[in-house]
Amino acid sequence: MNKRFWFLCVLVFIFLLSACGKKEIENAVNWPIKDFTATTQQNKQIGLKDLKGKVWVSAFIFTSCADVCPPMTANMVKLQKKLKEENLTNVELVSFSVDPTIDTPEVLTNYAKQFGVEFNNWTFLTGYSQQFIEKFAAESFKTIVKKPVGGNQVIHQTYLYLVDQEGNIKKTYSGYKNVPYDEIINDIKTLQ
Repeated sequence: MNKRFWFLCVLVFIFLLSACGKKEIENAVNWPIKDFTATTQQNKQIGLKDLKGKVWVSAFIFTSCADVCPPMTANMVKLQKKLKEENLTNVELVSFSVDPTIDTPEVLTNYAKQFGVEFNNWTFLTGYSQQFIEKFAAESFKTIVKKPVGGNQVIHQTYLYLVDQEGNIKKTYSGYKNVPYDEIINDIKTLQ
């Protein structure tokens, strides 16, 4: 009897310890991002290895977008402010241009300044081919990016992507309307 009692106590203790482990993100995915090389708005080279060790939130935008990109960028600015209010450090925001021929580092910088972007934890990326960004978006982010021949607009979805410290996409959120800021913040906290 005494041995059984202690055995049960140990089992209960182990169960309680396992319940106190790291929380998981609800409805998480685990899509690894393929390595990339890009140019920042500061005209510096960056790759996936430079973001390792940080949690980041990413989006696809372009500066001559006629509809969804300005609200998406404004929503990311709100997210940046909320990150600051929550004192969440080591979190990056990353915007991939889906129109890299037009979106030079200088054009991206001017675009970002219109929204009051703070560049201390937000990087805008370009410097790759249109073919690369279309394939990269499809393979790593499971999303469409397509610039029609002869057009000046680019087809793309309006998601925000949460990426963990190892470069795996963990979750997607609406980045255009009804952005779930609290959910994003909570998921970031879970990853940290």
